[in-house]
Amino acid sequence: MSPYVLFAFVFGYFLLLLGVAYYTSRNSNNDSFFIGNRNSNWMLVAFGMVGTSLSGVTFVSVPGTVGAGGFGYYQVVIGYFIGYFVIAFILLPLYYRMNLTSIYKFLEDRFGPVSYKTGALFFIISRTLGATARMFLVINILQIFILDAMGVPFIATAFIMLLLILLYTFEGGVKTIVYTDTLQTTFMLGGLVVCIIALMNKMDFSVADTFSAMSAQGYTKIFNTDINASGFFLKQILGGAFITIAMTGLDQEMMQKNISVKTLGGSQKNVLTLATVLLIVNVLFLMLGGLLYLYGTQNNVTFKGDDIFPSIALGGYLSSGIGVIFIIGLISALFPSADGALTAMTSSFCIDMLGMQKDTLSTDKEKRKTRLTVHLSFALLFFVCVLVFKWIDDKSIIDVILKLAGYTYGPLLGLFTFGIFTKRVLNDKWAIWVCLLSPVLIFGIDFINNAEWFTKKLALSESTSASLIHLSETLFSGFKIGIEILILNGILTFAGLWMISKKPSL
Repeated sequence: MSPYVLFAFVFGYFLLLLGVAYYTSRNSNNDSFFIGNRNSNWMLVAFGMVGTSLSGVTFVSVPGTVGAGGFGYYQVVIGYFIGYFVIAFILLPLYYRMNLTSIYKFLEDRFGPVSYKTGALFFIISRTLGATARMFLVINILQIFILDAMGVPFIATAFIMLLLILLYTFEGGVKTIVYTDTLQTTFMLGGLVVCIIALMNKMDFSVADTFSAMSAQGYTKIFNTDINASGFFLKQILGGAFITIAMTGLDQEMMQKNISVKTLGGSQKNVLTLATVLLIVNVLFLMLGGLLYLYGTQNNVTFKGDDIFPSIALGGYLSSGIGVIFIIGLISALFPSADGALTAMTSSFCIDMLGMQKDTLSTDKEKRKTRLTVHLSFALLFFVCVLVFKWIDDKSIIDVILKLAGYTYGPLLGLFTFGIFTKRVLNDKWAIWVCLLSPVLIFGIDFINNAEWFTKKLALSESTSASLIHLSETLFSGFKIGIEILILNGILTFAGLWMISKKPSL
């Protein structure tokens, strides 16, 4: 299909989003932007959060993992499901009891201002890296299959995409995003189902035939029982649970939408509904991955990983209509994660770093001007980070995101766990140093443990690589740290906080 036709569909989709944004942002104010006036419908929030939780990474990367790891990613999904129960019954009651707008206000009430700002800082770092990695994946696909043929450079594509996201989140914030995310999740899941049906029809497969053929190729294997492997099932399940707790329950973007629901009960329904839907949706994404690899084998398609889905959908193997559906599904998967991140980071910086809610001297007009300036600044930061990921250009973005999450969300996990489950009094001024030191130490451990991966990425000399790999084998005896690195980082942070704390006075 002509790239100009595909571009026309993308442009039309943006016009639809801008129309929704205009309608929902009328009479909006700072409370609308930050927490949707605490009047969001829990069913809309739950459905929209499916798109936010999945993102373009799930749409492209999860199907791509099937070729090498079968359905092994579903181990992580089981962990996600467990993590959502912790959020629903431990974290949400805390947030509603304290009537929080920013969840990091808990850290100020529990420990002090340094811990509060440290938590907000790590959220901003974490969400910036995660959101822009997701954005890069989708923008890069649009660039390769549409914009390159039109002579548009990558830097212009990235800038225009961010400008459009900025336009429809500029005024309404959470109030707008609750509706746009619902719309975009509908398009994304619709695109997923249509692509599955199209591939099954192309190969003349029923559902039973599909799973039989995937099973014969070993694609349906879920559980990895090799205790030394990074994909060992207990590591993956535990890692998935703590990733959900940290990346959803301790993340202002995700919780901002939850606490915009009027009641705790409605918010808990939202989280548990989301957890159940994600179990089903991820099966569909893995099924799609199996179909893509089966179809690729039949038609001598050599693409793997993140490249296989866009290459088959847009490479002339399927109908033009499927190409359009793929593009709409892809950008629908991108924007719920990008728009929410941009809005949440603006909220966190204004409330947590600038103290906007405590500011009684500035007028509403002045506060609005500050909020818009911060929003624009973060959009520019997103733009720079997308260009950095273009320079790195990793072939499996989902691995990069999980790795980054292990480093950046660990301190948040340690801070909240220490605050909720202990009564100790923290020496608040030292909290930021503990939270900075822990990821550095974890990176050192991970660097040695995964020496082979790091030496390839850094293109180190053969002698240096051999020495590091030998050290890794000597210290770890073949044991590989996987996504449980987040747990280790949290434990290390917890231990450091314990060392700078004391028992409460009687």
